[in-house]
Amino acid sequence: MSKEIILESTLTCPECGHKKNETMPTDACSWFYKCEKCEVLLKPKEGDCCVYCSYGSVPCPPIQESGTCGTDCC
Repeated sequence: MSKEIILESTLTCPECGHKKNETMPTDACSWFYKCEKCEVLLKPKEGDCCVYCSYGSVPCPPIQESGTCGTDCC
């Protein structure tokens, strides 16, 4: 039985605290995200594969599915 993958995540800007609900892509990781309020460019924290794993309320689909992010993840 496969796990249900959640595609909606709320990104929170670490600079200004702005929150935005976004739909995560299922075929690629998002390495950059520009905050629509303060316009800072978010990048993944060290050890994370994407901005959703670093700043989102839900990790990216590959992490949800396998629990890890390897070279085949993104």
